[in-house]
Amino acid sequence: MPAEEKAADGAVESRGLEPVPDGERGGRVRELIPTWVAANISVLLLTMGAGLVIFNKLNIWQVLVVAVAAPVVSYGLVGLISIAGKRGGAPGMALSRAVFGQRGNLFPGALIWVARWGWETINAVSGAYAVLTVLDLLFGIKSNTALIVVTLLFFVGCTFVVSGLGIKALRVCSTWSTYLFGAFSVLVLGYLLFTTDWSAVLGKPAGSTAMMIAGIGTIAAGGISWVPSGPDFTRYLPRTASGKGVVGATIGGAGVVVLPMVLMGAVMAVGTPDLAGAQDPVSFIGELLPTWIAVPYLLIALLGMLLINSMSMYSAGFTAQTLGLKVPRAWAVSVNAAISLVFGFLLMVVSTGFFGSFISFLTLLAVAFSAWIGVFGVDMLRRTSYDGAALLDTTRTSAYWYRGGFAWQAMTAWGLALVVGTLFTKVDWFTGPLASTWIGENGLGWVAGIVTSGVLYAVLPRGASAPASHGPAAEPEREPEPAGTLSN
Repeated sequence: MPAEEKAADGAVESRGLEPVPDGERGGRVRELIPTWVAANISVLLLTMGAGLVIFNKLNIWQVLVVAVAAPVVSYGLVGLISIAGKRGGAPGMALSRAVFGQRGNLFPGALIWVARWGWETINAVSGAYAVLTVLDLLFGIKSNTALIVVTLLFFVGCTFVVSGLGIKALRVCSTWSTYLFGAFSVLVLGYLLFTTDWSAVLGKPAGSTAMMIAGIGTIAAGGISWVPSGPDFTRYLPRTASGKGVVGATIGGAGVVVLPMVLMGAVMAVGTPDLAGAQDPVSFIGELLPTWIAVPYLLIALLGMLLINSMSMYSAGFTAQTLGLKVPRAWAVSVNAAISLVFGFLLMVVSTGFFGSFISFLTLLAVAFSAWIGVFGVDMLRRTSYDGAALLDTTRTSAYWYRGGFAWQAMTAWGLALVVGTLFTKVDWFTGPLASTWIGENGLGWVAGIVTSGVLYAVLPRGASAPASHGPAAEPEREPEPAGTLSN
């Protein structure tokens, strides 16, 4: 029986922060491909691809570079950090306790949890807009406040159910949505191929290199937000699973969606030049595609967005538990569900423009996650095993208590990196004092955050090493990893 099924007792996953024992690690690396395909099935990628043309003024060849580079950079980071999951068998933010200390981990954990509220809100809003667009196309029902509330409740409710069931439900839904979305994406590509004014698309002049680099950061931000969650989906892999395979499957699963979706969005932007000021980021699909393609495509994309939010809430449940919320993971998910309902309503009813708010959010999201990535990534270079008992022990007896519950090296590097990343950042409502520099103009504040935190953590004096691991969940990893990529 696969490990996911055993841990879930056939339906609902009951395992929380505790490391997965070796005997239950029956996962396979190739299962990560549909996981990361599903994590990117969102019409927002179409909107973002269009934004590269409308806002960044890029031509189709520059968009192609962005669409290739962004998933390689962002999901390469996801894949690398995901290796920690098979080493420790625990969720990412639980493993983070070994890096920051039992108390210190509360600070990056809280920031990452809050950042997830925004991501889940964005996806809930996009899902609600997809439902509203389908109702308009099929029945001529126009949006109103009451209908917005109903569609949000429907979307968030479905998300809560799927994420609450656990990893088995996510795996099954991811696999089927991958097949369906792939088939209809080919159909949409075929339609665009024969109906697009290619002379207008290919004749567009090139934009600046700075805007192309900034575009890579914008598209990559979505993937960067998944980095702390990567270990959540690899903790059922055996310790001997190929690390190269984990990285390859993660990049491949994301790239196979990101590349065509971003390119399609850029092509669609030729027919929707007013997208920049649109409050609704989804309805333009109904305007560009015939109803017989638009409706099923939006419904499948709706399933994809539901899965994205389910995966995010699944990980958010673990994060909430690491913050001390003493409830089962499935119930911890309900906190994020309620928050996304409230924020989603405000964004759909009160906000005057979706796209500007969305890009600003992505920019800040990347900065918020980058400081954690640098510290955790450098720690992985030093650490090949985790003490399972110490991860769960939040008292002074924990091997990861360090000094007063804090690993001061990690906390210092993380805090300073947050400040540095913010200094180079510019969004609609905030401009850092260094935003006009080359780094700021190219949208590389998140890179500055990763480099700053990683370098500082590497050079700061290291404290005493944690005691040797105890128990099968924390046995030293058996290296070297076997050859091969996706065969495990």
